[in-house]
Amino acid sequence: MELRMDGRKAVITGASLGLGRAMAQRFAESGAEVAIVARRPDVLAEAKSAIEAATGGTVHPIVGDVSTAEGCQAVYDAAIGAMGQIDMIVNNAGSSQRGPFADITDEAWQADLDLKLFAAIRLCRLAMPGMRQRKWGRIINVLNTGAKAPPAEGAPTAVSRAAGMALTKILAKEGVADNVLVNALLVGRIESDQWVRRHAAEDKGRSLDAYYAEMGESLPMGRLGTAEEFANAACFLASEQGSYISGVALNVDGGLCPVV
Repeated sequence: MELRMDGRKAVITGASLGLGRAMAQRFAESGAEVAIVARRPDVLAEAKSAIEAATGGTVHPIVGDVSTAEGCQAVYDAAIGAMGQIDMIVNNAGSSQRGPFADITDEAWQADLDLKLFAAIRLCRLAMPGMRQRKWGRIINVLNTGAKAPPAEGAPTAVSRAAGMALTKILAKEGVADNVLVNALLVGRIESDQWVRRHAAEDKGRSLDAYYAEMGESLPMGRLGTAEEFANAACFLASEQGSYISGVALNVDGGLCPVV
């Protein structure tokens, strides 16, 4: 089944590396024009060049910080300026912050909520009216499986991601009559830039492949997922082939999460 998005305009946050970059490349391969958003201009520029070289598509790098209202407005304005409209949003900005509950400060809570929850709220509030007017839109909120099965010491991430899942359900119910479909993808153990950073920080003399293999031993499939596999799921939900799916929080975790 070929998944096409010809003529569609997508905004993907946290898109310079890892899952975001993989989704941007998959969308561009399928014919979408893509605005990739991140904070580091040098990494964004490299991602733009690599994606365009691999796909022949059009990629617009937007340097922005979506953790603030001003940053979200600037990203929205830049995307409209570059593409004319926004048909699809993938809210992917954020990292996994977690620790003992008693050690999490108010500042850490607020920073996590600003980046993972309020960024999605603000960007959707800006872009949904146009989608509803045109009777076509796709929103994908990238969460993690802690939204359904929060572990001990899983805050603040599991809390902000659970709120993101509730937001997904609300927006899905409000947008569906206008063909604005809203879904969430819940990340399990998937090869990504955050694991590359953790591997480098541990510095135990193992190769990255060995690190991934060791992590995969405890997983139902015996391996980590790949960023490309995650991007395929996003591409399906954003394409016309996913046109009767809304309000779903789909685990992309190889069967790891005990809650479906």
